[in-house]
Amino acid sequence: MAADLDLEFGHARLTSNRLSTQLSMKKTLLIGAALLAGGLALAHNASAHGGTYRGPGDTVPPGGGGGTGGGPATPGPSGPGTPGPSGPSTPGPSTPTGPAGTPPAGSPPGPTTGGGDTGPDLSIWDYWWGFNKDQYLNLKVNTRYKLPTTGGDDWFLGKGEEEQTKDTLKPSQKQIREIVVPALLKVLDKERGNDLITGSLIALAKIGDKLTESDTSEFELVIKQFLKDGNQEISETAAVALGILANDASVELLTQLMNDDPAARSFMGKTEVPFRTRAFSAYGLGLIGHATSDNELRKQIAASLVSILNTPSFAKRDLKVAAMVSFGLTPVDPAAEEPVDESLTPDQKASLSRKAQLAFLLDYYDEANQRANSRTRHHRVRAHAPTAMARLLTDQGAEFEDLRTQVIEKMLEGVHKHSKYNRSIQQSCVLALGQLVDARSGKKKNAHVTAHEELDRLCKKGELQSKRFALISMAQIAARPAPEGIEGVVDRSGSRIDIRNNILSRLSKAKGGQAAWAGLAVGVYARALSDGAESSTDVDAVMALRSVAKKERSPAPAGAYMLALGLANDQESAGLILDKLESFSIDETRGHCAVALGLMNHTQAIVPIQEILDGSEFRPELLKQAAVALGLLGDKNMVERLVKMLNDAPSLSSQAAIASALGTIGDKNSIDGLVELLKDSGKTQTARGFAAVALGIVCDKELLPWNAKIGTDINYRANTETLTGAGSTGILDLL
Repeated sequence: MAADLDLEFGHARLTSNRLSTQLSMKKTLLIGAALLAGGLALAHNASAHGGTYRGPGDTVPPGGGGGTGGGPATPGPSGPGTPGPSGPSTPGPSTPTGPAGTPPAGSPPGPTTGGGDTGPDLSIWDYWWGFNKDQYLNLKVNTRYKLPTTGGDDWFLGKGEEEQTKDTLKPSQKQIREIVVPALLKVLDKERGNDLITGSLIALAKIGDKLTESDTSEFELVIKQFLKDGNQEISETAAVALGILANDASVELLTQLMNDDPAARSFMGKTEVPFRTRAFSAYGLGLIGHATSDNELRKQIAASLVSILNTPSFAKRDLKVAAMVSFGLTPVDPAAEEPVDESLTPDQKASLSRKAQLAFLLDYYDEANQRANSRTRHHRVRAHAPTAMARLLTDQGAEFEDLRTQVIEKMLEGVHKHSKYNRSIQQSCVLALGQLVDARSGKKKNAHVTAHEELDRLCKKGELQSKRFALISMAQIAARPAPEGIEGVVDRSGSRIDIRNNILSRLSKAKGGQAAWAGLAVGVYARALSDGAESSTDVDAVMALRSVAKKERSPAPAGAYMLALGLANDQESAGLILDKLESFSIDETRGHCAVALGLMNHTQAIVPIQEILDGSEFRPELLKQAAVALGLLGDKNMVERLVKMLNDAPSLSSQAAIASALGTIGDKNSIDGLVELLKDSGKTQTARGFAAVALGIVCDKELLPWNAKIGTDINYRANTETLTGAGSTGILDLL
């Protein structure tokens, strides 16, 4: 039934259609056995804003799920012809791409709850990995701060401890300010191609600027002028870039844009602000709210977002989802409660403190508020409230125990077997429980123990996507002890073994996709144990995973098992993974094997992965994953090789993969080659645009991708066009 679908269909942008056609002719990728069986062709979409595809494809409503009517879903070109992409793109190293063809507007939606004959299986594990991999790869930390191997030559030469924190690959400020920034500013001053402009706007925003003598932001002044551009892609990219730049001074303008204020219309020279620009402005406010140290500014941003959420209209669904996500990114200080000033507006009252924020979200999410929900609160918007609440409770200690329990109980209400909540909300509750619940046990039953039982029930009898999300949540919970100082908690990790055993039971008993998710969950659990304060390991769990992985012959689950072994840093499985690397022919599975070897720093794999890289000129998915693996392994010669490959790359998809890999690795040695390519007018605008994208990632002021804070643990099934959407032009699709 259409009402039960998680996602809706829409039409892609003209720019993405043109490039999708080109790229489909050059290279079609197949994602695992499940997609092979369905016959789904997945193409590399070179899309707007320097984007990279991370999740579900063009399964969104026309016009972004209900725009304001102010702008076409397909932007008009700024000049004759159809514009190219506003920034080259490529899928991430293990992220499935969207459908090669996009249904025309008005086409019936396809299946979204576990595959089918006419749409992608959105329940496969690749999607979750695509949105969540950054926190595990953490590539810049791994490459820039990689420690010398104990016992190696460097160690015995006395370079052990003194070089452990030496940052040898990070670009210097001199390189960034004297080489990269002038090249990007020149592009913005002289060029008119979408690829170059949008790639350079995002790159400058990632770099960040120094304030002028008058305490103004040079980059903000440059970027905001492109809001006036007649091309919608360029204009909306400028709104995104202001958020990435995260300068406090941008809040006023972004708020005006989000609200479609007369001042914003006047600034842009339009009769109304297009809905995509409004949504991206809302995301931009969330990014600033996440970055700013000014708590009063956070309150101001949060109040503006509440105002949007309370607007009694479904026509702004893209905007409301953006506001909900951003509200969760804007944590007001958890200050002591003070008497509420009754002169404040309801929006301001909902933003006075962290507890006020959570109280607002609990009310907004609550299914019991039928009247309000029917007027203003669409289930797709409410589906992002559990994630927002979980984020606002992150790192809050015993003083928030009562409120945390209240939130958990509301999430349990959403996942109960008799729950009336929409399916997408239930899925979000499952993911949120993974962030909120810990492994405590107790003589008296509590919300945490009840959550353990409900998640285990879902793993066995839940709706397909909830079953699979539940495995990941259980893995996260099993590795998380209760905070110290919680009254009545005696055993902070007493349920760990039971939860872990439930996951292993699924690994041994389940088949196909569910078993693959269980294997990935074991890796997530083992990695969380290793990263935790206890820095422990679970040898038996990893041995069970290794045993299952050894027997696996199907490429899709094998890829999950290999990545899981890499996450678990299981050195004993290195030989097994090398064997799988050679025995499988599917690019995605081989790429997962390569990344797994990189995660466990198995340096003996450098040579075979180098050979894969050199032979993957026309295989962009495998090329990028091999490059990421070599970056993790510290291959010092890879960057020079990749820069040369970028200059000679025969296709857009290969260029995209190489540029993305270069940027993700973040090696300063790539800068000269990338700047040279950016300046080379003899190269295509798309190739030069890829160089701008890569420079932005190499010189990024943040170690993790800027939108990882949005995508991590999000329910990507509750989708809108501007979250991850048509033509891969949503906020999560951008590099």
